[in-house]
Amino acid sequence: MVMSRSLRLAAWQLGRSFASMLGLVLVAVIVLLALIGPWIVPYPDDVAGAVRLAGKLQPPSAAHWFGTDEVGNDVLTRTIIGARLSLLVGIGITLAAAAIGVPLGILAGTVGGRAREIIMRLTDLFLSVPGLVLAIALVAALGAGIFNAMIALVLVWWPGYVRLAESKALSIREEAYIEAARVAGAHRLRILWRHVLPNSISPIIVKMSMDIGQAILAVASLGFIGLGAKPPTPEWGAMISIARGYLPDWWWYAIFPGAFIYASVLGFNLLGDGLRDILDPRSNRG
Repeated sequence: MVMSRSLRLAAWQLGRSFASMLGLVLVAVIVLLALIGPWIVPYPDDVAGAVRLAGKLQPPSAAHWFGTDEVGNDVLTRTIIGARLSLLVGIGITLAAAAIGVPLGILAGTVGGRAREIIMRLTDLFLSVPGLVLAIALVAALGAGIFNAMIALVLVWWPGYVRLAESKALSIREEAYIEAARVAGAHRLRILWRHVLPNSISPIIVKMSMDIGQAILAVASLGFIGLGAKPPTPEWGAMISIARGYLPDWWWYAIFPGAFIYASVLGFNLLGDGLRDILDPRSNRG
């Protein structure tokens, strides 16, 4: 009953904000396309890079809503299928980074001492290098490819979660209920799992929702410079990289994948703002 009331309150708060609802709609559309894309695309063979030179670079029409590319592939088909790859990669990077950074951050903030010093100095070492520059260097060392790009971005992303979790753990480790658990003889790991982590989860969820969009943008950036997915895999950044050579005459080739990247990043950012206002009302500046 209490949970049902809380969910209704959260839905009401989310519905009050036009920006949050817009973000929710954009994210829902991207997720829906990622789930059902392979069954609704008009030209499934174009996913594997079929060649139809007779129909190359055709403008948007009834047959090809987003036009065609330099080898005659349907841009709509490849853009929709690219949504699945981008979303899976974005979610995978965010979950992996959180799985590494959150436990380390909570451990550093709760235990303190030498363990905290080692964890935070290692975190500072990674944070001292601009994220995208470090990701490019790592992918260049590992080799181009979507899996290596994911590994590189996870290594770039986890320090942010360490910082967030550590600051939250520091703020609550002296709370009365933590002290009560210590006095009751609770093991340190039990305190971390049952008390510190649940009370740190709200800002982590908000950060994760925003980071999915940023991860999608980062993967597209690596694809744009040739370090992401390899052809003929449909990936938004790689599509734009090829399409830039056909601007401005064949504008549709670049504009539609770019619009999907924009919509994805905007949607997750707006949704993250809405979740922040619900999960952490004190941060609501409205």
